[in-house]
Amino acid sequence: MQELNTIQLLIVLAPPLLLAITLHEVAHGRMALHFGDATAKAQGRLSLNPLRHIDPIGTVLVPALLAIFGGFIFGWAKPVPVNYHRLRQPKRDMALVALAGPGANLVMAIGWALVMTIGYHLQAGLPWLGEPLLMMGVAGTDVNIMLGVLNLVPIPPLDGSRVLAGMLPDRAGEAMARMEPYGLIILVGLMALGLFNALMPIIISIRHFILALFFF
Repeated sequence: MQELNTIQLLIVLAPPLLLAITLHEVAHGRMALHFGDATAKAQGRLSLNPLRHIDPIGTVLVPALLAIFGGFIFGWAKPVPVNYHRLRQPKRDMALVALAGPGANLVMAIGWALVMTIGYHLQAGLPWLGEPLLMMGVAGTDVNIMLGVLNLVPIPPLDGSRVLAGMLPDRAGEAMARMEPYGLIILVGLMALGLFNALMPIIISIRHFILALFFF
């Protein structure tokens, strides 16, 4: 496959990244609705329209800069609102609502791996179709695995912190919630110190497992 220029790279990355972020948030909202909280539905956040979920910085600026200058591609959307007190069993349900986002990323990674497989088999006979599908499938698989794994890190406001809070005693969970205003600063600091490198073995293992489903 040919090397992509910046514009081509952004075109290949944009659909998988928008879908990854949009469906991640919709999954949170759907799970919250299942457990009794209709806040996200009332605010129109169960829509598959990416415009309802886009954060100008997290969904557009940060991924674009990372794509241009290189590095781990990640981003975020506007968080789906969840009213903790409307959930039927708030502590347990909140953990499951949090898990729904990374779970959606895992399902999408498998879906994009299928797209990758189709592109791989089409590229010889129909390169105009096969190569874009292959590249987009690779991007979609990798983006979703990375976002899913990163979101399970137990640092507020990442989903992993809410999953962990659901398993901790109430006082410890409340202490973790109080960290949330500083969570993004902590996360950026950990990324600078090599958090992504520490996560790579997990990301690679999941990638190998998913690809093994399609490439024997």
